[in-house]
Amino acid sequence: MNQKVAARNHEIRPDPAGGRDGLWPLLVLPAVLAGVVALVAALLFSGSTAAAQLSDLGALTRWGLPFAVAVHHIAMSATIGALVFAAVVLPRSIKPQRARRTEGGKPGTTDGGGEHPAFARAMNLAAGSAIVWTLAAAAVLVFTFSDISGLPLSSDAAYTAAMMDYVLNISVGQAWGWMVAIAAVTSSLAFGVRSPGGVGFAAAFSLLGVLPVSLIGHAAGGDDHWGATNAILLHLVGVSVWVGGIIVLACLADLLQTRAPGRFPGERPVLAGVVLRRFSALATVAFFLVFASGVVSATVRMESVAQLATPYGGLVLAKAALTLLLGLLGLAHRNRVIPQLEAGRMAAAAAAWRIVGVEAAVMAAVMGVATALARTAPPVPEETPPEATPARILTGYDLPPELLPSSWLTVWRIDWLWLAVVVFLAAAYLKGFAAVRRRGDAWPVLRMVSFFVGLAALFYITSGAPAVYGMVLFSMHMVGHMALTMVAPFFLVLGSPVTLALKAIPARRDGTRGPREWILTLIHSGFSKVVTHPLFAAANFAGSIIIFYNTDLFGFALREHVGHELMNLHFLLTGYIFALTMVGADPLPRRAPYPLRLVILLATMSFHAFYGVSIMSSESLMQANWFGNMGRDWGASALEDQRTGAGAMWGIGEVPTLLLALAVMVSWSRDDARETKRTDRAADRDDDAELEAYNAMFSQLKERDREVDRRGR
Repeated sequence: MNQKVAARNHEIRPDPAGGRDGLWPLLVLPAVLAGVVALVAALLFSGSTAAAQLSDLGALTRWGLPFAVAVHHIAMSATIGALVFAAVVLPRSIKPQRARRTEGGKPGTTDGGGEHPAFARAMNLAAGSAIVWTLAAAAVLVFTFSDISGLPLSSDAAYTAAMMDYVLNISVGQAWGWMVAIAAVTSSLAFGVRSPGGVGFAAAFSLLGVLPVSLIGHAAGGDDHWGATNAILLHLVGVSVWVGGIIVLACLADLLQTRAPGRFPGERPVLAGVVLRRFSALATVAFFLVFASGVVSATVRMESVAQLATPYGGLVLAKAALTLLLGLLGLAHRNRVIPQLEAGRMAAAAAAWRIVGVEAAVMAAVMGVATALARTAPPVPEETPPEATPARILTGYDLPPELLPSSWLTVWRIDWLWLAVVVFLAAAYLKGFAAVRRRGDAWPVLRMVSFFVGLAALFYITSGAPAVYGMVLFSMHMVGHMALTMVAPFFLVLGSPVTLALKAIPARRDGTRGPREWILTLIHSGFSKVVTHPLFAAANFAGSIIIFYNTDLFGFALREHVGHELMNLHFLLTGYIFALTMVGADPLPRRAPYPLRLVILLATMSFHAFYGVSIMSSESLMQANWFGNMGRDWGASALEDQRTGAGAMWGIGEVPTLLLALAVMVSWSRDDARETKRTDRAADRDDDAELEAYNAMFSQLKERDREVDRRGR
């Protein structure tokens, strides 16, 4: 009888208060209507679809392009949202995971029961919307060629050849070509994968779709085109997760009117409450990301408050108002509806879905306004001025003032991408610190201080003088590089953020993978075992410098914004992993013995010295087309500056390495002290049984030697 009751507890049962299978059309269809009306109204208001007086492209291109873009953005968001939900929000099966043993005897997990209907629908939604995403991207590619070339759509062979050249050689065409490829691969993954790791990889891969769009937005020329690009990138990430999440909630409404999976009835709240709580955390981050990046984007493209009266400014105000309304609806969910659902009150689901329906309609309107906004010319021209200086032509920015001692503190150019990363990590660390302390556990304050020093260093390196002057001076580029590789990671590692996260984030009991589960999965993955192996980490740390500076990767990082940010990410992660293998307290698959760590550090110091001297003695200029054509009328020559940078590489590399060596020796001493104390405590418990056995062994050996001597005589 108890087994039958337990089996019934795991069944997926509908909401007895009125959940029904026809709920999702009632939430989705009004949103579609609201989006179409908002898009048409915004296009008419901005005048971006009006017929041109000289050469009209035709109504098909004028109206087809914005509608194709709107469908593309919604389909991309739905795909990303569905995959994120499947990876971190929804249960994969109708029963929680239970521990088992694999054939090799290692611990593992398996899902009980069949696939959860909500998970299955989310993956089907991801696959279907990814197909729409692919087709919409192809349509946008065709329409943008017509719009940029000024030619109406045609099936003529010359037109087709010109469009092929557009895809292969023009940046906008290349971006949309990449978008088609990313969407197609994502659709294949959504159809083919169902394992936790596969779904997580598909979700991460789908986020690559925001990159091509961010590179071809209103960011081509302006006074801060890199800042505008980063703002669009952050905006699209937030919008994709937020919009996609609301679409998924609307499509899964009738399947969330059940009890969540769990071993005991007390562990099974209403599934809608569990899902909404998890999505609320994602939506909160997305809201601040969307709103803050929207403000940055508007600031870059408008010079004064008076420009809010322009068509562009009016659409900005409309979009901001609708975004704030969405934030208020999310707050109502978080403070009123979700607590009732978590308390087991299924009747509260009706209020939850009413709010989701309004959110979906408002979000569709936001997407319509945003699409029209992207088609509207901003008040500030974004083309490079004809009288641009060589520095402006190469870097996109005017030459900064002469580098003086005061410039290290007064010259800034905010990198909004890395500022967002710093703010997120700071907020997450503070939340984890508070959670651990609230539970009564200890966490050293010095670790928190060290972590925030590392974050401050990361912000300064990416937004301060090293970032600004690093675009025009090799010496400052090298200062930023070495600080990003060896200074910021050292302090971040000492903060032990992974250990804090594992202590602060509770484990999930319903078979889903939250942040804690994904952290543990990454730690124990084969990839982690390779990249965190001490020898690989050291080889990567040293070898990547040679590969980067002796190939065109250096030039790619200077010329392209994507290359610049990838360079920052690579060297930060390289330095972090190297410092983690040397002195980190966070869990790792394997750690090198202390003597080997000191040998690795000694080899690293020698390598920095050797490579720095080789650059100092070189008579050829690295990236001469860049640093040699900057048009500087101040400072040393480009070649002399390169030699200064080589000296900076040598000097900055040695000091942190010595600090790492000192930290290794301190850790070695502490481990020896702990081992000595452990041995002493064991000896006190067993009256030096180990020592007595050791002495007895030598006594036996001595007696044996005497016996051998007697027999020999």
